[in-house]
Amino acid sequence: METIIPLLLAAVVGFQHAFEADHLVAVSSIITKRSSIVLAVKDGIFWGLGHTSTILIIGILILVGKIVLPEQVFSYLEAGVGVMLVILGVYRFFKLFKYKNDHIHLIDDKGNHHLAYTVGAIHGLAGSGTMILLVMTEIKEIWSSIAYLLIFGLGSVVGMLIAAGMFSLPFSKQFANNKLIQLSLTAISSILCISLGFWVIYKNIYG
Repeated sequence: METIIPLLLAAVVGFQHAFEADHLVAVSSIITKRSSIVLAVKDGIFWGLGHTSTILIIGILILVGKIVLPEQVFSYLEAGVGVMLVILGVYRFFKLFKYKNDHIHLIDDKGNHHLAYTVGAIHGLAGSGTMILLVMTEIKEIWSSIAYLLIFGLGSVVGMLIAAGMFSLPFSKQFANNKLIQLSLTAISSILCISLGFWVIYKNIYG
């Protein structure tokens, strides 16, 4: 019973985890290039899959392989998330500048979800230390701990697909005629990405 209760709560914890600020800001920046809600939701799913895959890999290495990683390593990985957020924000600003001057398309509906998966994987890599420490304090059995990480990951997939779908609404084809709203929201998303990115870097390197 002591093991079952944490496993039952894992999906809920994972769902809530998807709505952390740095996750939402990163995904909001990614889905600003979508006019299809379906593709945006898929971005959310791929983010969750990337996030889950790295947490599972690190979890197996630590829980099964008994590999010990210094706490400082995870601080640097968190700082890496900050760098990634800054890059995402700057890239979207670059696209806005090109759109304004060269009239390139801001929308990309080709269905490529590699970026979302990579961003999710980096987030998972950075957050794996805290998550695995939490699991080790709650569950003693190795395979139950891995099951917790997997269920947690599935919960994060569901949470992020919902978040991505909600964030994509202003950029969907139904709102495509209102370019001012789309451009403004893209700019806001980029600013949030860059600002939060620098704060994450400062917190984990100098904080």
